[in-house]
Amino acid sequence: MRKDRLEAFSDGVIAILITIMVLGLRSPNGSSLSSLFHLYPLFLTYVMSFVYLAIYWNNHHHLLQATHKINGTILWANMHLLFWLSLIPFVTSWMGEQHFAPIPTAAYGVILFLASIAYHILQACLVKEDGPDSHLARALGRDLKGKISPVLYLVAIMASAGFHWVSECIYAIVALMWLIPDRRIESNLKGHQH
Repeated sequence: MRKDRLEAFSDGVIAILITIMVLGLRSPNGSSLSSLFHLYPLFLTYVMSFVYLAIYWNNHHHLLQATHKINGTILWANMHLLFWLSLIPFVTSWMGEQHFAPIPTAAYGVILFLASIAYHILQACLVKEDGPDSHLARALGRDLKGKISPVLYLVAIMASAGFHWVSECIYAIVALMWLIPDRRIESNLKGHQH
């Protein structure tokens, strides 16, 4: 099965999610700077969610670049990931509009946690199809960032009940952790081409 359709579909879904999020930003009720300031929680959550979607898009691209075979299980694993990513605009809007209230902040973390699990499942399906000695398997290695992220999301979810600012900091830290480009796959592919 060709992977280009899977990649094109996933790219389209992520582009639509970013569009939905930006359409969720509303203009202030007044023309003063103070009226703009009231929208900062929504804008901050938009920026963070945009970064998360960009990270997923980038890493998804690298995963598929290193993959040679696609099967039905991989298609469903990819749809599973896209399902959780499709909820990011909803929790982004909810957390921002409610000024980081505990339940929306926890819900944001739950979606990030489930998306990270879905991404891990997709990775595992791709490695299983390509084999344990594949370039992808070697490039992923121990995948420390992939293992640490869900744990940090769980800590953030628990912290949201009393310390929402801790949750927000953890979400930002995980995003920053992944914002630094993960060159494992790219380096492995370049090394194989020489």
